[in-house]
Amino acid sequence: MKRLVFVATLAGLLGTGVAFAQSGQSTAGGHTAPKPQPASGPALTAPEGQVALGSVTLGRSVKADGKELRAGTYQLRLTADAAAPDAKGATAGLERWVEFLQGGQVKGREVVSIIPQSEIANVQKDAPPGANSAKVEMLKGGDYLRVWIRRGTNHYLLHLPV
Repeated sequence: MKRLVFVATLAGLLGTGVAFAQSGQSTAGGHTAPKPQPASGPALTAPEGQVALGSVTLGRSVKADGKELRAGTYQLRLTADAAAPDAKGATAGLERWVEFLQGGQVKGREVVSIIPQSEIANVQKDAPPGANSAKVEMLKGGDYLRVWIRRGTNHYLLHLPV
């Protein structure tokens, strides 16, 4: 009886090895060729200096740079200040500070991610705002309010905790 179980197990293992060999896959696991990599594109750049991004209306209070930013309409201004420390894998100069202004006074600031038009399809799945406009929306789960601004050839994404 033990011999019969041993022979049946051995036959099953040999059959599995033959099936792998016929399918062209290695039993060691892994790929026979590397995955294709995207082509290198031109260097990504952001605007120089301060840039007015337009105005947005926040329907609820949020946190910006750890401080409360009350509901209301704000003018947004991109500063020349780079966000520090740099995030691993981030392209230099594409993480900067945006200031929220009311009546000419800075009420808060937050780090913005600048995404060139050529890269936006790799980042966002939903429809972007129209040219030179903004959209404010609550993200799934209700933990963050996203401010998405499209100005020229760049998209500016802010994620503000509620």
